[in-house]
Amino acid sequence: METEEIKAKLTRRKKTKKHKDNTRYVSTGSTLLNLACTDHPDRGFRKGHYYLLVGTSSSGKTWLSLSCMAEASINPNFNGYRFILDDVERGALMNIRKFFGSKVDQRLETIHSYKIEDFYDNLDKANKKGKPFIYVLDSMDGLSSEAELAKFAKTRKAREKEKETAGSYGDGKAKVNSQSLRQALTPLKQTGSILIIINQNRDKLTGFGGKTRSGGNAMQYYACLEIWSDKKKELTKAYKGKDRQQGTLCSLRVRKNRVKGATNRYVQVPIYRTYGMDDVGSCIDYLISEKHWTKTKSGIINAPEFDFEGKRSKLINAILDNNNEVKLSRITANTWKEIENAIAIKRKPRYV
Repeated sequence: METEEIKAKLTRRKKTKKHKDNTRYVSTGSTLLNLACTDHPDRGFRKGHYYLLVGTSSSGKTWLSLSCMAEASINPNFNGYRFILDDVERGALMNIRKFFGSKVDQRLETIHSYKIEDFYDNLDKANKKGKPFIYVLDSMDGLSSEAELAKFAKTRKAREKEKETAGSYGDGKAKVNSQSLRQALTPLKQTGSILIIINQNRDKLTGFGGKTRSGGNAMQYYACLEIWSDKKKELTKAYKGKDRQQGTLCSLRVRKNRVKGATNRYVQVPIYRTYGMDDVGSCIDYLISEKHWTKTKSGIINAPEFDFEGKRSKLINAILDNNNEVKLSRITANTWKEIENAIAIKRKPRYV
């Protein structure tokens, strides 16, 4: 009897831990990106941390950050959270209600920081209110700084007097980030808040090429996750003899991961101009690419779990019409875990 009681207690403890983990995360809105971040189909960003999204223009960074808010709006574990969009670029002009839901539209607080010092002041004000929040800065590149403005004023006066001034390669943001970003981490942890900073990538000014970003090393150093996005290709549909652009296939790469330690994980997610992030379509494409499902040259997909054979568009509609999104997510997660287990090093642990 005593043995059975111990087993029962251990079982209850495991269930409680699993439930507690579920309360700590918000989904990114993409099953595949959740898996790349945490190995779990429903868990993306953990409460109490800062996340860095870097990428090219129109590669899904803003969509992804607002999708996190949409997921939080339907997650009871985020009831009472403030949704703060620091729209520096004033570029989030999409229909919030249509793409991210009425709850986000009602709860969204939009501000417009001008300098990086303004951003940290606004973040500090949010932290001091004591109410948890999801804060999205869009973007670091759009911010000026007191150092940059002082330099501009100095050079303007010099031009007026027809004098030369010393050049400057920096705008002062790296120094401010180094001093201020680490100070924001503890308040985030205390309130269980989430900070998402968007950063544009840029070409390196060296002969070796490649991509870099502004803002200094502190932005990467303190990030819980660093995700880079890029445009894989345009998504088009033929109409009246012409290919019309519908959206973009975005490639998302997890370059830094403090949750699982696994880096350089790539996933691809379609984002459509009239729909948004296509989670169902991305899962279907993943299952085909990993040969869990088959697809003929004529485009016929065999999805035995849904007793389905047909075109991709019809499979998407069948899954949505029958509310089978969760089932598809679980199939995708099982395939992901099967691959991860197959490539894992299976040895006796060095430390017990």
